[in-house]
Amino acid sequence: MATRTAVAPEVAAAPPHRARPVWTADALVVAGYLGLAVLLTSGQWRRPDRLFHQAGDQVLFEWMLARAARAVFALENPLYSTALNAPDGVNLMANTSVLGLGVPLAPVTLLFGPQVTFVVVVVCCLAGTAAAWYALLRRRLVRSRVAAAVGGLFCGFAPGMVAQAGAHPHIAAQFLVPVILALLFRPGRGRVRRDGVLLGLVVTWQVFLGEEVLVFLALAAGVFVVGYALADRVAARRAAPVVAARIGIGAAVAGALLAYPLWFQFLGPQHYRGMAFAAYSFQLDAASFTAAARQTVIGDDHVPGLLAPNPTEENSFFGPGLLVLAVVIVVWLRRSALVRALAGCGVVFALLSLGPHIRVNGEATGLPGPFRLVADLPLLDLAVPARFALVCVPVLGVLLALGTDRVRGPAAASWPDRRPAAARQHAPVRLLWTGALAAVLLPLTPTPIRTVPAAPVPSFLADGGWRAYVPAGRTVVPVPPVTGAAVSPAMLWSARTGLAFRSPGGFFIGPSGPDDPSARWGSPDRPTSVLLRRVAETGVAPVVTDADRRQAVDDLRHWRAAVVVQSGLRHGDPVRDTLDQLLGPGRQIGDAWVWDVRALAG
Repeated sequence: MATRTAVAPEVAAAPPHRARPVWTADALVVAGYLGLAVLLTSGQWRRPDRLFHQAGDQVLFEWMLARAARAVFALENPLYSTALNAPDGVNLMANTSVLGLGVPLAPVTLLFGPQVTFVVVVVCCLAGTAAAWYALLRRRLVRSRVAAAVGGLFCGFAPGMVAQAGAHPHIAAQFLVPVILALLFRPGRGRVRRDGVLLGLVVTWQVFLGEEVLVFLALAAGVFVVGYALADRVAARRAAPVVAARIGIGAAVAGALLAYPLWFQFLGPQHYRGMAFAAYSFQLDAASFTAAARQTVIGDDHVPGLLAPNPTEENSFFGPGLLVLAVVIVVWLRRSALVRALAGCGVVFALLSLGPHIRVNGEATGLPGPFRLVADLPLLDLAVPARFALVCVPVLGVLLALGTDRVRGPAAASWPDRRPAAARQHAPVRLLWTGALAAVLLPLTPTPIRTVPAAPVPSFLADGGWRAYVPAGRTVVPVPPVTGAAVSPAMLWSARTGLAFRSPGGFFIGPSGPDDPSARWGSPDRPTSVLLRRVAETGVAPVVTDADRRQAVDDLRHWRAAVVVQSGLRHGDPVRDTLDQLLGPGRQIGDAWVWDVRALAG
């Protein structure tokens, strides 16, 4: 990485010294980011028998990563799979398939399994995002490497990023955001065609990482451009033709590459309409901006539970000190058009994250939120308001970098500094600034992502015993067969065995039925799956009738079942009794109960 280096004045008696490579300090910064990301994921590096606390989401992404690896090595369609939701399958392009991560990491998945790949993905999302922002700040916006390192650290490891990373890698994978911004807003008028082509390629990759981040980026860039144009009309007018040309070329390239995948997403097999949940209800409490997140050194479970919709959406927990410091920076650097545009962008997205109705400390205020003004617009009607606050993360990170750079001054261009004596006169100011940074950032120090126990895959499946029971075209039916939005044994068992068999059910978004494209979580319910799920949840075994037995046979034929497998359920005994009444006596094989239903299902 090319850097600018301040030159210390010559000293006659100075001993000769060997110049340090310019990339050494950059490598140390990136290594620090990687070390912190590894520390935050240590709960699974040390304990592979555990999952991050939002276990259902990790199971979903482990399956997606395993599916991407299978698509690469078996040359299968990466946009669709029948390994889940048998016999109908899943439109992977219409779900968070993270192909942009799964395909490059396919060798890791093949060698070490999807759980290792998932943890590698979390490390890459956190450290990669921090490193990308560090590079952009260092090359374009600040002279001080320390300033760039501080900004990158916050952009990659802010509370909202850590909260998202353990469950939603498609949201935490923001390492291409600085790349897109660098290409879009490159100074000068040269290399427009090349930048436009690169922009189209990077945007295409971002679509396969996470479309939601791309939508937020486009909205934030639009708000920023409007704010910058208001702050500096001359500069904005001068840059507009070049930026528009890059966007046009990039849109043409990305449009050509994404035409078929997007058609498949919106019109292909198992596509759906709308969302499976009320996205607008996932909003943040106004008090969350000054609170501490769970995954920080001063956080707890109680307050965030009141102020955020769930542990994954703690996107706004910045603490009062950081917000005060951000205001100080904006006032101090208010003559900068960049700072004013950043401040306006941050305020807009902070307000949008409050949703359609503003709440303070868990209480409804009766005041309408700004989100109501845009809630019915295309794309925004599907957006989760709480995630708008994630735009504030890079806004604050850049402001911190700009403030730090201004304090350190021109003599800070090299790190460690070899400063002239005159520069040392500003040491008290730097010391004061360092103390302020420590005071606002240390309380936000992230803690290792919490984990929960994971039920092991039954040895009957893990060791391949199922192969003697399941002919081609037939399925393994987990119990319960359909789980809705809960942790899905079908997905976990399928992922950990490399998608070796097909199963009904799964945790994904699909249509409600063959003639109803409205979105729902998981597979449409069958009567037998509803019955078994109710027993698994309540522990109460029902009286099974002949009608229930006939329905079970019909459902098994629909699923093309060969075996039914039960393992690891909290209410295992009543579920097993119910299955014995429905299907006849089962057989214990290792740590699982198995019902051979080939004769029943025909």
